Amino acid sequence: MSIRVLLVDDQPLLRTGFRLILESESEVSVVGEAANGHDALAATRRLLPDVVLMDIRMPVKDGIDATREILAWARGAGQEVRVLVLTTFDLDEYVVEALRAGASGFLLKDVPPDELVAAIRVVADGAAIVAPAVTRRLLDRFADKLPSTREAPPPLLHRLTEREREVLRLLGRGLSNAEIARELVVSETTVKTHVGNVLTKLGLRDRVQAVVYAYETGVIRPGEGD
Repeated sequence: MSIRVLLVDDQPLLRTGFRLILESESEVSVVGEAANGHDALAATRRLLPDVVLMDIRMPVKDGIDATREILAWARGAGQEVRVLVLTTFDLDEYVVEALRAGASGFLLKDVPPDELVAAIRVVADGAAIVAPAVTRRLLDRFADKLPSTREAPPPLLHRLTEREREVLRLLGRGLSNAEIARELVVSETTVKTHVGNVLTKLGLRDRVQAVVYAYETGVIRPGEGD
């Protein structure tokens, strides 16, 4: 089955360009477009896309609020919807807010067509396209500058064992499973089990969200481990 994509951008020419790229791929189907976050939420409810390709800066409702509302609706409706954020500027601080809102990653708008298609495939499969180490660098840079758009999440750290909390701290540093295994002197299989437990207990979707959570709850501070 093809991957159903919703295009969200306030610039019609950009939407047309992305549509031309994606519709040349047999496994991708563009099911709709929206020019702002408000319309994106309505279109998501109506069209049930697998992936929403989301701009950040738009009138009426920006991509950050739209991402948060779309994913909240999807959870409540039992739908699998992923958001892939697009930005004009590298290391845009609002990209971090989009990750906090639950986006699966981000790309620059001048991304080569083959990388755009590949990223949509990855996100549709449930993975993140921003490496945890990259997320960590973003948070290091912008953690103290971000506007607060919501209350902090409830601290669920008490659900974790001491070992799982240590794994969360190492995830927050952007370490891979192999690197965590070396740090803790355990097998990668054991690390994989711990990571799965951390994500499940904290209600997180992937490692990127684990990095964000580690910063938000003070498990790791900007610059720690450099």
